[in-house]
Parts: sequence; C-alpha cells; structure tokens
Amino acid sequence: MNSNGLRIAIIVAGTLLALSFAAAGDQRVLLLPKFTAGEVLRFEISTSTTTSGITTSPIDNPEGASRLKQSAEMIIRLDIIDAQPPTTAAMGRVHLRATYEKSDATSETDAYDPQAAAIADQYARLLGRSIEFTIEPDGKLSSVTGLEDILSNPSMAQSVRSWMIGLSSSAGFPQGGIALNQKWSNEQPLLSTPLAGLVWRTDSTYLRNEPCHAAAPTQAGAAPIQPRALPARPSAASDAGDEICATILTRFEILRRGSRDDLTPEDYRRNSLRTSGTWAGKGESLDSISLSTGMVVSSTQTSTQDINLEITSTRSGSRLLYKGHVETQTEIRLLPPTPARPPAQP
Repeated sequence: MNSNGLRIAIIVAGTLLALSFAAAGDQRVLLLPKFTAGEVLRFEISTSTTTSGITTSPIDNPEGASRLKQSAEMIIRLDIIDAQPPTTAAMGRVHLRATYEKSDATSETDAYDPQAAAIADQYARLLGRSIEFTIEPDGKLSSVTGLEDILSNPSMAQSVRSWMIGLSSSAGFPQGGIALNQKWSNEQPLLSTPLAGLVWRTDSTYLRNEPCHAAAPTQAGAAPIQPRALPARPSAASDAGDEICATILTRFEILRRGSRDDLTPEDYRRNSLRTSGTWAGKGESLDSISLSTGMVVSSTQTSTQDINLEITSTRSGSRLLYKGHVETQTEIRLLPPTPARPPAQP
C-alpha cells in the first residue's frame, strides 16, 4: 500500500473509531423496573430526622420540646403479588405487599415530648404488619390498603410513601430512555400534607455508569454532590462479575402550584379544619439503578424543610400554630437474596 492509501486508511479508521465512541456515548438506556410475580425483595431503610420548632396551641406547654432528633431502622420484605411486563415506553402495573420485618426508632429531645414517644410506638407497631399497594405504569401509587391507623399520622404517612414512591422513581424518567449527561425535570403532587397544591419539583442528571457497590453515598452535612467529567462512553466494570448501575443525581424542591386563596386539603375540610401558611423544602438524592433489572440498588437522600403553618377549627375557633425546620437523611439499600436453606438431613 502506498503512502496515500495508508493515509486514507488511517483517516477512515479514525473516523469510524470516533463515530463508534460518539454512538456509545449517546446510547440510551431504559431503566424500567422489571418485577416478576412471586418474586421476593428486601430493602433496608435508615432514616435520621432532626426537627426544631415551636408549636402554639390552646393548651400552652412552656416546657415542651423545641428540638427532636429521631432515627429509624427498617427492613421491608416486598412480595410481588402480580406484575405486568413493561413495554418499551412504560413499566407494567405491579401489585405488591410490603411487610415490616424490622422497625425500630429512637429519639433524643431537649425536653419531655409525648409526640416523640408516640412516633417511636408507631414504628414499633409496624413490626410484622403489611401494606398492599399498586404501582401504576406512570409510577404513581394506587389501591393502598392496610396500616390505616399508621397512615393517619402525616409524618408517618410521608415516611411510608417516600420509600414506596422510590421503588418506581425511574418511571418518571424521559420516555425513550436516557443517555449519559442527559438532564430532565419532573413534578409530582406532595401528598398527605396540611397544605394543598404542594409539588415536588425534581431536576435530574444521568452522571455515570459504575459497579453498583461503588456508588458513593451522600454524607450528612456534606457539600452538594458535584457531577464529575464523564468518558465518551459508559465505563466498564472492574470485575466481570460486578453488576453495573446507572448513577442518577436528583435535586428537588417543594413548590406551590395553583390558587393561594384557600390552601386547605379536602380531607382537612371534611373535618372542619382550615389551613394556611407556607411549606418550603429542598434537597438531593443519589440513586444507583441496575442497568439489567431497572431496580433501585441504593439511594441516599438529604433534605431540609421550613414550615410555617396555621390550622384553625371552624367549629371551636381554636388555632394551632407551628413554625419549624426539618433536616432528613435517608439511606435505602437492596439486600442480597436470602440463600435457600438446604433440605434437612434424615
């Protein structure tokens, strides 16, 4: 081959190589969770919440606690009762039963707080109990049954719903899949709060691919996670046996949507209550999602909330005022399958 032919061959090879890297870098993945009827999954959930605030009510308690730190440890068994297969655009409808195999909570306060003891008791009462729910193709929850006495507490309801929604967080990802470095936004209504019209606004980024166990958790009090430079194509596992996960960074905030004339949710209105005030919050999460199954392998979330709330009874005219600040850290981890027990020896 003469020098001109060699030069052309090098140029062609270089062009093809550049195109292959570009194609790999733009490769899209669908991170839709794949559930199978009869499957059993277990998640370990750890939360730590610090609340500081002042409550003013008709019954004044000057010695009441103004700061509460609460930690909870849970293991939740998920039985997949029924699962429709996902399509190319959405996950299939899934019906699940969640059973609390572990549920412990501890509290620290700067004064006696009966509410802290009550919440710890509610966590203890979760042990061995179950809740059934359905995840719709768009990721929303429906047909939630069980634990009605627990879910009547707004704080507990939000705690329960947060991990339930986390199971299908990828259902809110863009249709058609996502590519490295892609950014997208989403909004969902914030349920079980005393103010109507609140939504979660999320802004997400597909940061990188890496072995699932290598996703670094957010440390409490650490600076916001900064996206690092990405290679032109997904990174390979350091070990052929490593499961590869997509790492998704999501920053979120609580916003108000709709009319500000009446902020009372319908369930409060039915109980002759009116609510007003503000509820703001922000935070971020780092999620590790399996490329092969679409399941959340681990999730770390930190958030802060500032609440200025007034609840008034239309029957008695009594008022409850609350002003507080809440900091929360949550870790969710998919536990490895429990090995089958060997048959008993005769």
